[in-house]
Amino acid sequence: MKITSVEAIPFAIPYRKPLKFASGEVHVAEHVLVRVHTDDGVVGVAEAPPRPFTYGETQAGVLAVIEKIFAPQVVGLSLLERETMATRLARTVGNPAAKAAIDMAVWDALGRTLDVQVTELLGGYTDRMRVSHMLGFDEPAAMVAEAERMRERHGITTFKVKVGRRPVGLDTAVVRALREGLGDDVELYVDGNRGWTASESAMAMKEMSDLGLLFAEELCPADDVLGRRWLVSQLDVPFIADESAVTPADVTREVLGGSATAISIKVARTGFTHSQRVHHLAEGLGLEVVMGNQIDGQLGSLCTVAFGSSYQLTSRRAGELSNFLDMSDDLLTEPLEIHDGELTIRPGAGLGVEIDPDKLARYRQDT
Repeated sequence: MKITSVEAIPFAIPYRKPLKFASGEVHVAEHVLVRVHTDDGVVGVAEAPPRPFTYGETQAGVLAVIEKIFAPQVVGLSLLERETMATRLARTVGNPAAKAAIDMAVWDALGRTLDVQVTELLGGYTDRMRVSHMLGFDEPAAMVAEAERMRERHGITTFKVKVGRRPVGLDTAVVRALREGLGDDVELYVDGNRGWTASESAMAMKEMSDLGLLFAEELCPADDVLGRRWLVSQLDVPFIADESAVTPADVTREVLGGSATAISIKVARTGFTHSQRVHHLAEGLGLEVVMGNQIDGQLGSLCTVAFGSSYQLTSRRAGELSNFLDMSDDLLTEPLEIHDGELTIRPGAGLGVEIDPDKLARYRQDT
């Protein structure tokens, strides 16, 4: 079970339409496929989705740090020495997606070696999660139409609405149109990606107070310390810390400081090993948890549902598992499908997926 090599393969797949939100927009999924090889001939896989406008990583940066720093640090270790791996990777600051992809590929390789599903290794609570779909910036009618299409085709009834534009009425009008168009049986919550000030956020939430929102997420920057505490103290819905609360230390700081009352776990930035720590802390603090999405492809989305379905707390709410539907293609031999608003884990060892070699050859960027 010793690691013999780590591959990092860049690939690029266009989105059907640009995904737009307060912190940026994405036209092409420029991700990195990570493969961990062992001396047993097993290959574990995972996906690193760089997000330069949030964490500072780029595709080229992920490739460089894995090839020059991280791969030499983990080659020779056993798949069971995950704490040693985590300690070595932590010597290099930042690079969350690169670290997470290596960690998840190791878990996949371990599951394949032991002939056990990753979800069983992690906790094995259930085999599925309800799906939340993210709605990016657009005109109200177009966003309502997209939500209706997702409900009709995939049975999705939870929607995360991107907000954070100025004036705030642009976004409050969208959320109102969604509630009026979709009805009261649909769950809605908003994510500002730090786009508003605390006072703008308070104004927007007051305008939407009658719309039955589930959560509010990262409406204003976390470094506006006093403003965010003031905002959170007056809200009557849980305030989710996302990019401001990545590590257990971040979560502790934000929650005990009064700047958040719920958290988002994204395995794309904390892998399975560190996501476990964040989960256990959240459970101990009595926080609500949403499984988030880093605009992942199908492999990344499967990693999210594999982790989220492992625990009662993370499977309680709908997870953000549908952004792959916005991609024009993907790398898996058997594409993911959302049925009745749910996404299930795959049967088989590890993550239960295989990479299509023809698709990888078509989209890889290093040949």
